[in-house]
Amino acid sequence: MTHTNEAVDPITFHLNLADERLGAAALSATDEFFGPAVRLLQPGDPVWRAGVYDDHGKWMDGWETRRRRDSGHDHCIVQLAGPCTLTALDIDTRHFTGNYPPFASVQACRCDGIPDANTGWTELLPRSALRGNQRNAFALVPSGTWTHLKLNIFPDGGVARLRAYGAIRHDFGPDAGAAPVDLAAALNGGRPLACSDEHYGSMGNLLLPGRGASMADGWETRRRREPGHDWVILRLGGAGRIERIEIDTAHFKGNFPHRVSITGALLHAQQDTDLSSQCLYWPLLLEPQPMQADQVHTYQQQLRDIGVISHVCVNMHPDGGLSRVRLFGRPERAV
Repeated sequence: MTHTNEAVDPITFHLNLADERLGAAALSATDEFFGPAVRLLQPGDPVWRAGVYDDHGKWMDGWETRRRRDSGHDHCIVQLAGPCTLTALDIDTRHFTGNYPPFASVQACRCDGIPDANTGWTELLPRSALRGNQRNAFALVPSGTWTHLKLNIFPDGGVARLRAYGAIRHDFGPDAGAAPVDLAAALNGGRPLACSDEHYGSMGNLLLPGRGASMADGWETRRRREPGHDWVILRLGGAGRIERIEIDTAHFKGNFPHRVSITGALLHAQQDTDLSSQCLYWPLLLEPQPMQADQVHTYQQQLRDIGVISHVCVNMHPDGGLSRVRLFGRPERAV
């Protein structure tokens, strides 16, 4: 597994699979004296609260262990959102200045239950130097499918967030096609590939489960001051014929799009590059539809039959914000 912490953009094209909104969980930790490991998986940026103390000391927005007085090291075990391949790790030490661990390593395993003493771990990131008060990103070459991570810190200290970027490897199983499923859902293997802008909110939020908690939990672009419109390209978890679409503008009240349209195409995995120009020629799945504030919009009769597709382009005319996009269909093959 190759790695580097130089010039890595771990967010591009991939979702954080150590996100509690996707079901990731902190299962155990050697120590959580100053801060619980669950904070590693929170989606927002870590915050600094000046002058805030609790019974154990200074309150820190992250996982923080006490000072070790032996030769060991601390670790925590994280259950990822589902079986996945990983392309990058981000060990975020923001606001940890004199108390961050100088080194860290990450191991991974695949198991159906909870890892135990007999679990075999594979090294994804060898012991590597960390810098304090900043994001430490490491690129990985995908090799294997994983369900759990073990974050080792040497010897102790605090980490604000752990991000594990990659793609869910969803198996629709023998009953695939029996009923429509959301082919764009992150937990079904859907992921964002590109967008025109994400000034206020990440495109990856569109594929999360549930309704958005706030405007920050959606995809929102800056105000467009030139001709054109904003767009996002999504890769489905499995190719299929779309039967129903839901577009949710939850919490977007004065900034929802005027209209939304969707195009789609059937592509091979190796065609995932340079789609921003290709999508201009994709057939129209959903003609421009007027949007309303803070509402779930459902489309079924309005859809055009363009056959089996693997990718869509969601267009906002001219700009604005969306909370969720769901594309229901019957999976016919893997993408």
